[in-house]
Amino acid sequence: MIQRNLLFTMSIFVAIPSYAEDRSLATVPRVELDKYLGLWYEVARKPMYFQRECAKDVTARYTINEYGNVEVDNRCIDQQGNQLRSIGEGFVMNDPYNSKIKVSFLPEAVRWMPFGRGDYWILKIDPHYQMALVGEPKRKYLWILSRNPHPDENKVTEYLRYAQTLGFSVKDLIRSEQTEP
Repeated sequence: MIQRNLLFTMSIFVAIPSYAEDRSLATVPRVELDKYLGLWYEVARKPMYFQRECAKDVTARYTINEYGNVEVDNRCIDQQGNQLRSIGEGFVMNDPYNSKIKVSFLPEAVRWMPFGRGDYWILKIDPHYQMALVGEPKRKYLWILSRNPHPDENKVTEYLRYAQTLGFSVKDLIRSEQTEP
């Protein structure tokens, strides 16, 4: 299990280098981090190298760490029923708006270095912080997150359509299976 977790974490480091940003992607005007923190269920995602082992129950929990940054605790269950977990740290890049975050899954001792960080931009969020659309400027990665493991399909469709208006292809979208009731 430890070796699988290490491979999961290291694959994240390789998969999300920091690219030159395409500034034409609009984010939400402002995110209230205290409302955004907590547990989110992955509804759907574009294929990602570091999530290729995730078969179901993909979640992300966000908290504030001792340094005032966002701690990212990603979990999923693989095909064999093992839990995979990766802990990272998010650095807000546009304070006080909080809609652009750089996330690092490097070992904690070297996370302060500005390389190896991936873009995590909040593109759409409902007023009650129950559903979010997250992507990155190159439009290669995309997630739909929900506080509910089984959100309303009309709401999911609304977020998918919005992603398309931003230039994201959703043809290859992977729907996440959530076994929690």
